[in-house]
Amino acid sequence: MLIGEVARRSGVSARMLRHYESLDLVHPSGRTGSGYREYSEEDIRRIFHIESLRALGLSLREVKRALDDAGFTPSALVDDLIRRTRERIAAETELLTRLRRIHAADPAGWEDALQVVTLLQSLGSKSADARQRAALASASSASSSDEVPVPVEALVEAALGESDPNVAGALRWALARSGDGAPALLAAGIGSPVAAVRERAVRSLAVMPGGEAAGHLRDALAHPDAVVRGQAALALGARGETDTVPTLVDMVAEGRNDTDAADALSVLAGDTATADRITARFVERLAQDTTGAPARGRLTQALAGIPGTQAYRALVELSRDADRAVALTATYLLHLREAR
Repeated sequence: MLIGEVARRSGVSARMLRHYESLDLVHPSGRTGSGYREYSEEDIRRIFHIESLRALGLSLREVKRALDDAGFTPSALVDDLIRRTRERIAAETELLTRLRRIHAADPAGWEDALQVVTLLQSLGSKSADARQRAALASASSASSSDEVPVPVEALVEAALGESDPNVAGALRWALARSGDGAPALLAAGIGSPVAAVRERAVRSLAVMPGGEAAGHLRDALAHPDAVVRGQAALALGARGETDTVPTLVDMVAEGRNDTDAADALSVLAGDTATADRITARFVERLAQDTTGAPARGRLTQALAGIPGTQAYRALVELSRDADRAVALTATYLLHLREAR
């Protein structure tokens, strides 16, 4: 079979067949009387093998080795191909994500597109200073009609992965000014299997304005992660939401951000009904923590910030507590109240 017919049957161009021959990959079985290459069925079968191996991603050198080395075992090469393919997919996925984000920014021209590219690259920089500058620039662009805003997906991804506290603060500020879309993406981060990501997500939601962010924070009050529940409770407590009382009292008892939790409770106790509800929760928790001296001490101290008759009566009862430290703390707090 002549080279033209082989090309038609195999789909490999005559030029490529000659290239394979130059690399010693395939050889025509013979020549015609006129000197034309003549291929046998076995030659064609080898050409199909070459194309099949190339389709797997092997180089021509690797193809030759696979076909000519009788002792060749494919497992190591296949493992390497899997690794290289994964790396290529990851690189292509990253490029696709970047392109989508540039498209989402809707740049008016190449200058705007390049500005977005620069900010995206800076958000992923190894330098914390560069990441912080990019976050601050993103916040500024969100409030300026002359600047192209960074897509909110990029800001959320950066915020959820940021470990530097200064950069994280700048990113949360940028997200708070980014408009729609951020609360839902951050709420998805609360479902992450990584504890640090969950905490970053809820901290970012805590500074987001609007009812959507508040709704996600309310959902987070039932989260199994105590850190997520606590951050949500502190944020909602600062917004005056009394449903946070049980979580805030638990935080005081357990020593998790207990000072902040106590402050939040004292702010919430602005009316008699809420103050009495908070006191009742304190009393209930004090009864539960009969053997936890540190916890009972923190709960007693936190009662100092709760006004009203019920809190006063609770302190009177605690002044007679069997735990001397609790009793002394309660007595001292009563003296302070009476001196006012």
